[in-house]
Amino acid sequence: MDTQFDLKNSYQESRLFRARALVSIIFIVILLIALLARMAYLQTTTHEKYAALSQGNYVRLSVITPVRGLIFDSNGQVLAENNPSYSLEVIPEQVPDLQATVKALSKIIPISAHEIKRFNKRIKQERRFNSIPIRQRLNEREVALFAVNRHRFRGVEIQARPVRHYPHSELVSHVVGYVAAINEKELKKIDTVNYRNSRFIGKTGVEKSFETELHGFVGYQQTENTARGRTLKTLSLAPPISGNALTTTIDINLQRVAYQALGDLTGAIAAIDTRTGAVRALVSKPGFDSNLFVQGIDHASYNSLQHSAKKPLFNRALRGQYPPGSTLKPFLALAGLEENVISSHGRINCPGYYQLPKQEHKYRDWKKGGHGNVNVHDAIVQSCDVFFYKLAHRLKIDRMHNFLARFGFGSKTGINLLGEKSGLLPSKEWKKRARNQVWFPGETLIAGIGQGFNLTTPLQLANATAIIANRGGIKRPFIVEKINDKAATAKQPTEPQVSLKKPKHWQEIISAMRDVIHGPRGTARRIKIGAQFDMAGKTGTAQVFGVKQNEEYDENKIVEHLKDHALFIAFAPVENPQLAVAVIVENGGHGGSVAAPIARAIFDQYIKVNE
Repeated sequence: MDTQFDLKNSYQESRLFRARALVSIIFIVILLIALLARMAYLQTTTHEKYAALSQGNYVRLSVITPVRGLIFDSNGQVLAENNPSYSLEVIPEQVPDLQATVKALSKIIPISAHEIKRFNKRIKQERRFNSIPIRQRLNEREVALFAVNRHRFRGVEIQARPVRHYPHSELVSHVVGYVAAINEKELKKIDTVNYRNSRFIGKTGVEKSFETELHGFVGYQQTENTARGRTLKTLSLAPPISGNALTTTIDINLQRVAYQALGDLTGAIAAIDTRTGAVRALVSKPGFDSNLFVQGIDHASYNSLQHSAKKPLFNRALRGQYPPGSTLKPFLALAGLEENVISSHGRINCPGYYQLPKQEHKYRDWKKGGHGNVNVHDAIVQSCDVFFYKLAHRLKIDRMHNFLARFGFGSKTGINLLGEKSGLLPSKEWKKRARNQVWFPGETLIAGIGQGFNLTTPLQLANATAIIANRGGIKRPFIVEKINDKAATAKQPTEPQVSLKKPKHWQEIISAMRDVIHGPRGTARRIKIGAQFDMAGKTGTAQVFGVKQNEEYDENKIVEHLKDHALFIAFAPVENPQLAVAVIVENGGHGGSVAAPIARAIFDQYIKVNE
């Protein structure tokens, strides 16, 4: 029994061995075929892909953002500059888990909830291969902390970037404007190639109007890197082209004088060089700190600016539209002389009110007892409303419209700044088109003293005043004088462009405007004291709301925001004009006592410097 048990079946064992060997051989062949197929696939179909990935492990192509051009005032003082700043930035495409990475970064460098929210918003707006800042303005300690932990964070880098800074922020906040993060709407309009890796774009003022010139062109750099991202050497470099430097016409010292002259008042000032059209001061007060917007203003600060009763974000000098009031009277007087409706020496009686024929309504003069017998010179000097009621009634609204349009009223000046408003110069056609209503004779009278539908900007008023100073010569206002070292605007014509049938009428109007300041009965005679030069001007008071027929305007009983606006236009010196100025003080009251002294301070600064 034991002998039979130890016997083996060699035939069965042989068959089993051959079967197992065959299976093993087949399995090995299959694996070999699969390996060969994979090798063929890698060598042919996906060779370029994996070769690029392999190269990407040690060769990196990065975008170099151009340095934004500087902005200077007319004397070479910097109005917008670039200061170096470190920012912690993430390339979403290279980060496996964004949320985990952000959480880990927060344990090394403080990152606020606001910054994380802003970062998450930017991720949705920008392409995933762009470098997106999560924390800006890092100090040296924070930079060092990240450097030690750099190997832990794929796709995260410290970038040294120039950050926009405005040394005279509030003074020129509306003129220079500011840059801020590119938003979704702007992304659809800009050249995404040239703005790749750019974070900021001009939002207002010169920064926006000259964005193309200021931005520059991107560059590219190819570097060889270690596995941990350390740069070994630069393989190729196409340097960026920096943005152009802009020289503005603004005189920052004059701008400061104008801004400070307004004190705590709200208003706007425009000052134009009558010889060239260069805008030497363009003030809107209150202003704001432009630097708040550069790195992203927080909601509380923005809401404070946005909902402030004084509207600091509103550019009054360029976009504020106000009734010109009595500052319109010299232009209407010139129209009356030119149209032969009035004569230089003809007089009318001013009893303190005017009535249209066959009407009982009284259109009152600002002086209750009237001015007596006045001619056109007296009417301008004393700002007699009744004289201009009668003049407007004789001229009619369409002749007034056509003449005033020659001085730029009702249209943009064409300044090389975006956002200018055109004001409003009414006519019969305008009222029919805009309101589908007929024009009434009483509306003509109101328009004759610069009220009613009339609206003008401070820049328009200064421009029109410069035309009178130049006796018809028009110099288009401009704010940017040079791009690098080349002129930004074409040379302007010097011949008169508002021609009169009788040129002597220029002198008659200018003589009356001079006596507004230097005459014994002029409405701005207070500002002549101590002046070393002659000025010509016109005061104005513009109503904010209408006063009923039998009511009187009592300034002491009116709440602040309903008080009259104070206006003043002027140019100096009279015989050799250098500067034309328009001042509007919201709810300031009287042009002669409030707005005129501001203009005097501006003339003192400018003419003293340019003597």
